[in-house]
Formats: sequence, structure tokens, C-alpha cells
Amino acid sequence: MKIGNLDFTAGPKVMAIVNVTPDSFFAGSRTPDAAAVEERVREVVAAGCDMIDVGGYSSRPGAAEVSPDEEWERVAAGLAAVRRLAPGMPVSVDTFRAEVARRALESFGEVIINDISAGTLDPQMIDVVAGHDAPYVAMHMRGTPADMQRFTQYDDVVEEVVRYFRERIELFRRRGVRRLVLDPGFGFAKTLDQNYELLRGLHRLCALGCPVLAGVSRKSMIYKVLDTTPDRALAGTVALGWECLRQGAAVLRVHDVREAVDTVRIFNRFNA
Repeated sequence: MKIGNLDFTAGPKVMAIVNVTPDSFFAGSRTPDAAAVEERVREVVAAGCDMIDVGGYSSRPGAAEVSPDEEWERVAAGLAAVRRLAPGMPVSVDTFRAEVARRALESFGEVIINDISAGTLDPQMIDVVAGHDAPYVAMHMRGTPADMQRFTQYDDVVEEVVRYFRERIELFRRRGVRRLVLDPGFGFAKTLDQNYELLRGLHRLCALGCPVLAGVSRKSMIYKVLDTTPDRALAGTVALGWECLRQGAAVLRVHDVREAVDTVRIFNRFNA
């Protein structure tokens, strides 16, 4: 599968997180004004990322509600910075709102739509993606970011996530979504133990035939095990990133681009 000039058959890619928000869970990733956004974009490009993910709505539990217009203003500022500073860089929009996705596609041309709800929070999202033939990252989650941790009852989390994606893939294909990436949703409606069960079974998701995006960067499944905080979870992020690659992940979505790029380079050399 190709997105712009990215060929997913040519090895794993690194997606850089650019949060145009004041309250994302990792303080080091926040870019609340135009100067900070531009500095962050320059930093991740220089570090060697393959694509940039722009978000204007924090999905951490307890984050402040953001109106669609405010989310769009934040996303547009991030996309404009990427287009200006790195015009050839593939860019994604981290949103579950069809209106934000539509405005991004109409204003900035081809962008990847990165939807934490896989189309379940806004029923118009799939039509927007299909209508623009946009690449689509579909993530597994139950409920909403505000209440998702109330929905962690699984008989077998790996089996249920795989089954969920089999059904969603069929739906997406039927509705006209051609370029699809799957995200297991580490930390979203999963307990600490379930996150590690899902990680151990990640190869099963990779076997479904779509590229898989792994987003474990500085998450609680790392810092809670280490009894620390997100700002001290880099080493754990690198360790889990390698395991995601080993099981077949095609994309690492990260805060720390240089370290992820190095991980991919060493992984590629190891498997040469």
C-alpha cells in the first residue's frame, strides 16, 4: 500500500506526533501556539520522521472538551505549518469528527485521517474518507475517551480486537475505503494487563492484511509498570517499539522521533 510517496512494503515507518493542544497527556508533546508548532515540525522533520500526525483534540481521560471549530483551528494551524515547512511530508489528522476530516481534505489535499473510533463516534466519517479516497487509520476503542475505561470487559482481548477489525475491514471495503491502516488502540478501553496481552498477540492483527500502526509511546502501560511518569518512559517506549516491529507493525507513532528512527534502522539491519 502507498500513501503519497510512502511505500509500506519498503519497511517500517515512523509517525511523529504533533499535538496542537494545551493538555495532551505528555507535556513534552504540547504545542499550544504557532511558534511551538513550527518548532516541533522542524524538530521532527530533522529527526527523520516519515509522516506527521497533527491532533487538535486530546483523547486522554479527563481532557477538556473542544468544539469542532476550535479543533479545526488547531488542526489547520498544524497542517499549514507542515505544508509550509515540509511540503512533501505525508501528514495525518488525528480526529474522530467527519467535519474536521472533510475540512482538512478540502483545504489541504490528500491527508491521512487517523480516527480513534474507527468511524463509530461519527457515522459520517466513513463516507467522508471514501468520498475523498483518503488513507484511513482505524483504531479500536470502546465508548469515548471520557468513559472508555468503563468498557474493559473482554473474554479474550486479542480475539475480540481481531474479530472487531475483521468486521470493520469488511464494512470499510464495502463503503469504498481503499487504503486502510489498523491501530489496536493500546491504552484505549484496555487495562494494563490487557495492553500486554494485546501486545503479545499483535502478530495476529498484522496477519489481517492491512498495515498496522502501533501507538505505545510513553503510555501508561509503560510508566505504570516502571512506577514513574510519562516524561521518564522513553526507554520503555523504545523497548516496546522493537517488540511491535518484531511482530510486524508497519508504523510506530511516537513522541520521540530520533529514537524511533534509530530503532527502525537497527531493526532493519538485524533482519537484513
